[in-house]
Parts: sequence; structure tokens; C-alpha cells
Amino acid sequence: MMMAAAAVLLCSADMSAASCLLSEDQFLCSICLDVFTDPVSTPCGHNFCKNCISQHWDISYRCQCPLCNKLFRMRPELHINTFISEMVSQFRCEAQQKVSSSSEQQAAKPGEVPCDVCTGTKLRALKSCLVCLASYCQTHLEPHLAASRLKGHQLIDPEAKLEGRICVKHDKPLELFCKTDQTCVCMLCSVIDHRTHEFVSLREEYIGKKEELGKTETEIQQMITKRRLKIQEIKESVKMSKDAADREKAEGVQVFTALKESVDRRLNEFINEIEDKQESTEKQAEGLIKDLKQEISELMKRSSEVEQLLHSKDHLHLLQRFSSLKAAPTTKDWTEVSIHPPSYEGTVVRAVVRAVDQLNATLDEEFEDLFEAELKRVQQYAVDVTLDPDTAHANLILPHDGKQVHCGDEEKSLPDNPERFSMFLWVLGKQSFSSGRFYFEVLVKEKTDWALGVARESVNRKENITLSPEKGYWTVAIYENICVALEDSEVRLPLHSGLEKVGVFVDYEEGLVSFYDVDDAALIYSFTGCSFTEKLYPFFCPGDNDDGKNSAPLIICPVNQSV
Repeated sequence: MMMAAAAVLLCSADMSAASCLLSEDQFLCSICLDVFTDPVSTPCGHNFCKNCISQHWDISYRCQCPLCNKLFRMRPELHINTFISEMVSQFRCEAQQKVSSSSEQQAAKPGEVPCDVCTGTKLRALKSCLVCLASYCQTHLEPHLAASRLKGHQLIDPEAKLEGRICVKHDKPLELFCKTDQTCVCMLCSVIDHRTHEFVSLREEYIGKKEELGKTETEIQQMITKRRLKIQEIKESVKMSKDAADREKAEGVQVFTALKESVDRRLNEFINEIEDKQESTEKQAEGLIKDLKQEISELMKRSSEVEQLLHSKDHLHLLQRFSSLKAAPTTKDWTEVSIHPPSYEGTVVRAVVRAVDQLNATLDEEFEDLFEAELKRVQQYAVDVTLDPDTAHANLILPHDGKQVHCGDEEKSLPDNPERFSMFLWVLGKQSFSSGRFYFEVLVKEKTDWALGVARESVNRKENITLSPEKGYWTVAIYENICVALEDSEVRLPLHSGLEKVGVFVDYEEGLVSFYDVDDAALIYSFTGCSFTEKLYPFFCPGDNDDGKNSAPLIICPVNQSV
């Protein structure tokens, strides 16, 4: 008897200790997702509410365990699992005590769910019942925790709009998820309206949908990250554009200030020259006028003396003074004296010529620095270019490295593929560009006939055509000691003496193709306002041999950005 009592005490102690370690998840029915009510065990060892498993088997075609899918040939006879029932009961009591000790009765605040039973001041609800469609405070929740007929009701965290959890057709809780119609249904729906459909518990579908939402959230975060990076990229582009604009404005101000100062100096020199001539003329005139006035003064004095003598009655005095007054006064012969205004013919022209010469000198000095800085900037976009043998005319010879080309003496037997040029000694680079900027350099030393530039992908490679932007070519060429830009109408350019290396720069979005004399850091020519819509390829024409005078190859050079 004492041993039995000790066993009971030990069991009770064990249960008490175990309850401290158990959580609500361990007492949840996997069908109704609530704490067990009248828990029963299946032969496979899984536990369910008696009512839940019975209803499940009532509507299922086969009798099997909802968790492990164990199939039973005959429907098992179910009995209440008293051990689990006692543990559930103890857990409910302890949970209620914990709720009672930790929760104080408080009036529902705005945004909180109020108790539907309270009269007067509505207290904050602790739970909502999906069967009663009502929310309860701590006091009014007691019957659901104590009364056996209410224990089977499904309690959830407080929710204001409980009608959304009830089937509008059968007025039953939404407990299942119809995978066929992708909607939540009640038990009667699964038997009546959806009896041939596939169902899972809300918990199972919840877990699956939660995983999908997790993936969606990850994808959204990745999209957000990409767009933030794109924003940063755009801001960086705007900053680079602003820096470039500021730099160009500063350089422009520097050049035009130097030009203005040079023009101002020449204007001042021109005005000073005119004023000096006028001042010299005025000084000469002032001297002559002074002398004339002096003589006039002396003549007027003589005239006065003569007039007095004419009125004299003294014979002796007149005769004595006559000789001195009769003699001509000492004066200058003004007959040939005159002022010759200075000639200003050609002064403006000479001044303009001197100004132009000075401007050219200033431009040469200023542009030398500007072109050098510009060349360094475009060299930052250097790309590795190699020649494409599949596009080369059959007379052209390309070494294996694809870095140079010259004209051979004989035409090779090559397949006439669509990419190959058939009429002219032309070849394209392998690399294509459809956005951004790129730059490459070509050695043209010792050549007398060549053409360089870029061509669009769709150019005609089989017929006799003229190089021009209209035909898809943006090129500069030298032939017969003439340098030209091959626009739609040829543009004659100054021939750069000693031209050895040519740089080609393209800004696809800007529609710009520029050519540089690399050694002199000078701009040869720019095609502007171009509209590119296709891939662009580097273009090369080494010209024919011309009896050995033009046998040197065009050589694609590595770009030395320290120049």
C-alpha cells in the first residue's frame, strides 16, 4: 500500500516536472490546431482530439493517419488516452494560472480587441472563439477553460473581424484548405461542395505558403537591393557627368579668357597706334599754328607803325622811317607748308593679321595642354582589339596574333562567307560595341595609303560602295598625300607631318567618333551628332602595296596611358 502511494506521488512529481518543460505546441491537435480535447491515440502512436479524428475519417475515403499516412484496413476503435488527458488538463490549469498571474484586467485601448460580453467598460480580450464568434476578457474566458462542452471550441488570439474566419455558406469555422480551388473551407464544404477536391489542414498550407512568402520576400529584397545599386550607379553617373561638365567649363573659360586677353591686347595696340599717329599730327599742327600766330603778331605791329607813319605830317620823320618800314619783315614762306593727315589704310587689316597670328600662337599653346589632357581621358577607355580573319579580304595578310594587317601580292583562296569583304581591302575587328565608350590606337608609320575608323554591323560587304556615314562607316583616310575625313562629302584635313600613330575614340550614346594624332596629342577630326543603333566594329584598310611604297602594315598598338 505504501509502495503504491509512493508510486502515485512519484508519478505526480514526474508529471509536475514534465509540465514545466512542456509547451503548448506539444499539446496541439494537428487537425484543429488547438489544445487536445478528449485526446485519443491511433495504432501508429499519433494523438488527436477524438472528435477531430472521427470527423476526419467520416469524410475520408480511406482510413489512415493524417500525420504519417499509415493506412488501417479497419477503422480502429478509439479510447481516451487518460495520461495525455491528465497532462493536457494540468497544462490548461497552469496556462490559465500563468495568464491570470501575468495579465491584469485592463480596458481595451484604441486598436485593441474588446470583450464582447463586458457591459459598461469593455475590457481587453485575451482570446477569440471561432465557434462562438466572440472575444473574451480573462473573466469571461473562464467557461471555455473549465466547462467540458466549451473546451472543444477553437480559441485564437484576439481578432476583431471573426466573421472572416467563418464559412458564409455553412456558418462553420474555416478549418481546411482546398488546394484544388485555392480557398479556405469548412468541414461541410469538404463533404458537400468540394468532395472530390484535395484538402490539407490550414496549418500545413500555412507552413507551405509561409515558405513561399519567405522566398518572395527574399526576391523582393534582392530586387530592392538591385534598384538601390542602380540608384547609386545613376547618382555616380550624374556625379561623373557633373565633374566632366565642370572640368570642360573650366577649360573653356581658360581658353576663351586667354583668347579674349589676346584680342584685348591687339585691340589696345591698334587703338594706341591710331592715337599715336593722330597725336603726332596734332602736335605738328600746333607748332605751325604757333609760328603763324607769332608772325601775325609781328605783322600787325608793323601794320600799326606803317599806319601811324601814313598819318604823320612830319616830313623829316617819314623820310627817316620809310626805309626801315618799307623793307619786307622777316617771315617764313608758308606757300608749301601744309599738314598731311596720316594714312590709316590697311591699319585694321594689319592689326587683324597680327591678332590672328597671336591667337594662333595662343591657341597652339592652350590647345596643346587641352588636347593632351583630352587624349589622356579618352585613353582611359582603351580596349583590346584584334582583327577578324573571317571578315578580311582575300588579299590581306593577318598574322596569328590578329594585331596587324598588310596587303599581299596574291589573292588567297578563302571561303566567300557573308562576313568577308569581297570588293575592297578591308577588315573588321572581332570585338563589337553597342554602348559606352571605347578607344584603340593603330600604328600607321611609313604608310602612304590607309583608312581607319568604325563600321556598323550591317554594312554591305560585297558591293562597290563609298566609305561614308550614310553607308555605315565613320573613317579618316590618307591617300596621295591628302588627309580626308570621309563624310558624306569628303572633308579635306591638314596633313599632320610625321603622323605615326592614330587613336580612335567612340562615345556610342553621345554619337561621337574622334581621331587623334597620338604623338602630338592633337585632334585630327571628329564625327559628331551620329546616331548609332547597331553594333559597331573597328574598321581597318591598309591599302595596296603600291610597288612596295605602302607595304608597311597597320599595327594595333597597346595604349600607353602615361603619354
